[in-house]
Amino acid sequence: MNDNYIEGSSSQLNTVKELKATAQTRHVCDTRCCKLDAYNWLKDIPLPEERKPFYFVEVRFKFNRREFFSYEPTLEVKEGDVVAVESDQGHDIGIISLMGEVVRLQMQRKNVSPSATFRKIYRKARLQDIERWIQSIGRESKTLTQTRRIIRDLQLDMKLDDLEFRGDGAKAIFYYTAAKRIDFRELIKILAEQFRIKVEMKQIGIRQEAAKVGGIGSCGREMCCSTWVSVFQSVSTQSARTQQIPINPQKLAGQCGKLKCCLNYEQDTYVDVVRYFPAPTVRLRSKKETAVFVKADVFKHLLTYAYSDEHGINKMVDLPLMSVWKIIKMNEQSQYPAKLDDFVSDNVVADKIDFQKMNLDDLTRFDKRKHQRNNNDKRQNRNRGSRGKKTGENAK
Repeated sequence: MNDNYIEGSSSQLNTVKELKATAQTRHVCDTRCCKLDAYNWLKDIPLPEERKPFYFVEVRFKFNRREFFSYEPTLEVKEGDVVAVESDQGHDIGIISLMGEVVRLQMQRKNVSPSATFRKIYRKARLQDIERWIQSIGRESKTLTQTRRIIRDLQLDMKLDDLEFRGDGAKAIFYYTAAKRIDFRELIKILAEQFRIKVEMKQIGIRQEAAKVGGIGSCGREMCCSTWVSVFQSVSTQSARTQQIPINPQKLAGQCGKLKCCLNYEQDTYVDVVRYFPAPTVRLRSKKETAVFVKADVFKHLLTYAYSDEHGINKMVDLPLMSVWKIIKMNEQSQYPAKLDDFVSDNVVADKIDFQKMNLDDLTRFDKRKHQRNNNDKRQNRNRGSRGKKTGENAK
């Protein structure tokens, strides 16, 4: 919002700046990765002169709620302005996140037609609008706590995750999760009478709940869905199989109880690389043994095979990818190498750890120190006792 838009004294302009800073702190993230951030990469690119101006903007509200609005050409707005927009029987307050040709692309991505009916931007937010907006935001925490108590008293099988007041404070959207259908008639009646607002109940999924509540993932960072992921993609166990991750539901599931979104991050890379690897069902044959596939290291291009030698001892061998293809071609021509160990690369042997050279006795070094420490403590106690007796005799 332009500070010079509101005419008045310097004290009023300072109040506008403070309210604007408070509003943007509530809805705008800092330099961290944030799903509310938007970069207009078409802003500095000149467009053809025959292209007509696109009078549509994207306005963001609390969390990841975004909507498209139209505005009149006479209204001068820019990205980051706090504006009053049209809503159901009232107005709402939001911040312009995108405008220009990039909005056209966003509408195409979300299958929104520019010829449809859109709500309009009334004006830039005035001082009274922002004051009321800040007051509505301040009511959210207290209203959320009281609503959860009402739900508990009514014994409704639902979980209230968050709520959002409209900019004019006349309506509130309650976000909840539930396993089955809930009868809200009594709840809505109580909320409307107690808070004097219009109530809208909106059910969200488990992933959306995790995005609103937030938390720390198993990687030690903030959950992706609450920081930067704005579009959820379906995740299947096939991603874990492609990346050769053990199918363990406890480790593959996130805090929402669903499969982790990060399983899709490297899926395409693994799919491209695995195409150059032989099928897991292919066996390697030599003159003495037949090896079965165990695992593959995609990054090092190594494949691990297991076999039994002439003495019946199970062994494993790590073979480079090119060597494996060479053995497969030899087997197809009914040629069998003497042994598979001849194809092991020198780099692979150097990476192996010689456990026989490790000093396993070092595992008990802490026990020895603890035992010596106890003996030292006993000696010190004896010396203290003898000193006490001597001082007592001298006193007599």
